Amino acid sequence: MSAWMDKVEQQTRLAGHNRVAILLFRMGDEQLFGINVFKVREVMRRPPMERMPDAHPLIAGSCDYRGTTIPIIDLAVALGYPSLRDVTSAHLMVTEFSRSVQGFLVAEPQRLVQCDGESLAAPAPALGFGSRVNAVTRVDGALVAVVDVEHVLASLNATPTELSAPMQRIARVHDLQPRRVMVVDDSLVARNQLVNLFRQMDVECVVATDGREALERLQAIAESPGEERVTLVVSDIEMPRLDGYALTRAIRETLALRTLKVVLHSSISGIFNEAMVREVNADRFVAKFQPDVLAQAVLDLMPERFGEF
Repeated sequence: MSAWMDKVEQQTRLAGHNRVAILLFRMGDEQLFGINVFKVREVMRRPPMERMPDAHPLIAGSCDYRGTTIPIIDLAVALGYPSLRDVTSAHLMVTEFSRSVQGFLVAEPQRLVQCDGESLAAPAPALGFGSRVNAVTRVDGALVAVVDVEHVLASLNATPTELSAPMQRIARVHDLQPRRVMVVDDSLVARNQLVNLFRQMDVECVVATDGREALERLQAIAESPGEERVTLVVSDIEMPRLDGYALTRAIRETLALRTLKVVLHSSISGIFNEAMVREVNADRFVAKFQPDVLAQAVLDLMPERFGEF
C-alpha cells in the first residue's frame, strides 16, 4: 500500500469518532490558528507570484501549481494581520474545498494535531476573532483558532443560492409536504441558505447549530409520539461538539433513528472525505453549495409516502 493510501486509511479511522486532524500555523505573533487537514493539499515555501492589480484586496496574486494557475489569498490580511504578499519567508498552503483549489499565504506552518470534537467550541465575541474564525480549542494549553476558510473564499466568489426554475417545478410536482428536513450547520449563513432552499421546495425545516444539538433534538422527537417526524437530515461535517460524521454514526446506532436518510453537505471533498462518508454509512454527499444538486439528492432520498423513522 502506498504512503498516500496509508494516510487515507489512518485519517479514515477517525471517522464517526468525533475527532478531527488540524494543521496548525501562525500569522506572525504567538496566536495559533488551524485548518482541517482534509482541506490541505500541500504546504510549501511561497512561490513566485504574478500580481493582479484589479483583483480583490485579499488576493495577493496567482501562481503556477503543478501546471495549473491558482489564486493566492493573503490569509493574514483576511485575519487582520499585516500582509504577507512581500514576505519572502511566508509559506503557501494549497487547499481544495468548495469545488476549487486555491493557495493561502501563512507566516509559519507548525504541526498536525488531532482534537476531540467535544473540545471545539464557538468563539466568544470577546475574543475578537470576528466571523472568519468559527471554532476555538486548546492544544497543550495554547488557544487555537480554527479559521473558517469557506467564509474567506465566499467573500471573494459569489455563489448561487436559489433553485433554478426547472428544479422548482420538479419539486412542486413531487409535492413533498408535510415532510420535514433537519438542517444542521454551525454557520448562520449556511443555515439560512438551506432554510431558503427548502422553503422553495415547500419543505418545513427543523434547525440545529451542531451535531450534539441535532442528535438531542432527534431523540426527543422520536420519544414524543405527538410531534411530527423528521424524514431526512442535511448536515455539515465540520462542527463544534459533535461533527457530521459522528452524528451520522450515532443516528445509525440508534434504533429509533437508524432509518433516517442522511445527506452530508460540506465544502470538504476528495478521497479522504469519500472514504469517511462510506465509513459512517451516510446516504449521500453533496459539496457546498449547489442548490439544484442538493435539491435533487433530497428528492431522490425522500420516501414515496410520508411516515415515521
